[in-house]
Amino acid sequence: MERGTRQDAAARFDPLRPRLVRVAYRMLGSVADAEDMVQEAFIRWMGTDQAAIREPEAFLRRVVTRLCLDHLKSAHVRRETYVGPWLPDPLVEEDAGEEEEDVTLPLMLALERLSPLERAAFLLHDVFGLGFAEVAATVGRDAAACRQLAARARTHVREARPRFRIARDRGLEIAGAFFAASRSGDMSALGAMLAQDVSMHSDGGGKRPATIRPALGFAQVMQLHKALGILFRKHGSQLVRVCFVNGLPGFVTLEADGEYQTTALDIEDGRIAAIYVMRNPDKLRHLH
Repeated sequence: MERGTRQDAAARFDPLRPRLVRVAYRMLGSVADAEDMVQEAFIRWMGTDQAAIREPEAFLRRVVTRLCLDHLKSAHVRRETYVGPWLPDPLVEEDAGEEEEDVTLPLMLALERLSPLERAAFLLHDVFGLGFAEVAATVGRDAAACRQLAARARTHVREARPRFRIARDRGLEIAGAFFAASRSGDMSALGAMLAQDVSMHSDGGGKRPATIRPALGFAQVMQLHKALGILFRKHGSQLVRVCFVNGLPGFVTLEADGEYQTTALDIEDGRIAAIYVMRNPDKLRHLH
């Protein structure tokens, strides 16, 4: 490919890169892996006859999705040996757009229980709004099969989709109050924010201290935060910003070991129903 033609091909690809990364991330739950898949798609794009492609975005979305389907097979094996709870890489945003509100962290965890094809069909149709004809062309199945894949996926993830979206400002207000109470050890204020069936999930990946199993129920979560409050008061925990983490209200902190940490709060009926803490430094590297 001549230099001018290569530059034209790259220029056509670059505006599509963020959308392709978003597709790959929803499929894989890993920022680094998503970027790798999109870079591989770019390499293939540069070696393709550009004149033969009428719809570059559709072509590239198919390439990225198929690369992700192949990658999920090996990712499944790696996660079987993962230390402690597995959480997707945190995406940190100042505001949560409509798509981010639809694909929150609980939904991404629910997607992990689907087959790769179910996951692809659900995301492409229900989240990215593609017709089943295009979904079929992307995953290599007929439209009727894709319709069934998406329907099965929808049944599995229905409970994980947000039923009552909390107002943006109220969500961030609760996140800020949770940070203050958890770091100061104000157990009374903390307890007033938690639902009775609250759960806490912490992903350290075996590389930083974290709970090996989720804390389930009000008593367990309160007991854990009582111990954490002592550590926070002794060693410190600096608030970087209150924000949205994977579509949920939360915050980023700089901890005593010099590493970042993200906390995301699933809020239902004004109470915190689940707490998701990311401590694995490999999954926080992109925040730097």
